Amino acid sequence: MTFRMPAEWAPHEWTWIGFPTNPEEWPGAFDGARRQIADFASALHADGKGEAVRLVVATREDADAARVLAAPGVEIVIQTLGDVWLRDTAPIAVLNGMGERALVDFGFNGWGGKYRMPGDEDIGARLAATTGLPTASQNWVFEGGAVDTDGTGLFVTTRQCLLNPNRNPDLDRGKIETLLAGALGLSDMLWLGDGLLNDHTDGHVDNLARFVAPGLLALPLATTDDDPNAAVYADARARARAHGVEVVDIPSPGLVVVEGEPIPASYMNFYVGNAAVIVPVYGRPNDQSALDALRPFFPGREIVGLRSDAILSGGGSFHCCSQQMPLA
Repeated sequence: MTFRMPAEWAPHEWTWIGFPTNPEEWPGAFDGARRQIADFASALHADGKGEAVRLVVATREDADAARVLAAPGVEIVIQTLGDVWLRDTAPIAVLNGMGERALVDFGFNGWGGKYRMPGDEDIGARLAATTGLPTASQNWVFEGGAVDTDGTGLFVTTRQCLLNPNRNPDLDRGKIETLLAGALGLSDMLWLGDGLLNDHTDGHVDNLARFVAPGLLALPLATTDDDPNAAVYADARARARAHGVEVVDIPSPGLVVVEGEPIPASYMNFYVGNAAVIVPVYGRPNDQSALDALRPFFPGREIVGLRSDAILSGGGSFHCCSQQMPLA
């Protein structure tokens, strides 16, 4: 029976979230990143009204810090952990038509060899082992943030990331689609072009384009003349429509600069939980407009904007540091 990766809005049993452990990865923002990720975990758990949250920490000292910052009820899990970006390193869950679960664990090379940290290379296998679920190991490099799916077999990705020779130089588009068909149940792939400017992941799609319903793709819309990603958004919109995918516009946060450089701030790195959609915000004029634009697509879920600027200083946001376990 075919297994398929469900959409993120399908019910979860729990969510793994990575907790910062290395101050050198968060210069000047370590404490802030810890607070913001703990706030994310607490909002997702929602005093037990949301979903179970497993906050993954590297040491007992990190566990003590996490317990102070996160709400009661958030479970603390100690595992050797390099970076927090479990979207890319944790196993990915798939379901078959009987509702049975399995996990897929992919190879990982530090986002093209740029960021290698002890523990990241096998955290997926170790987390999978804690679940007791059958796990298939893939011998090629793949990161969960490189794709998004609407649960029907339709996936979206960027050429910049998935075809980057720093991952799998021997794999072309057709071979990657074949591998993802077998591993995650892909039946149709929308290939966008580039990701956001200065995205260290080489253009992960979860910072650019997200499904909000079957066949309905949310994309940022530039609202200011200085938006550094205006051309990227326009190109993605054209490719999506040419593929026959309907597009909904979400206003972009626009130009956000840190130490003189534009950073890949995006509202698209939201996380769809059982009771709430947690959206990164940055103290920008479009923060509320983005929350309002997402609200119609998630009836019955609270749309929660949380500051994510400290987390972003380490390279990602809420979606990047989380990985869901769908309910069987």
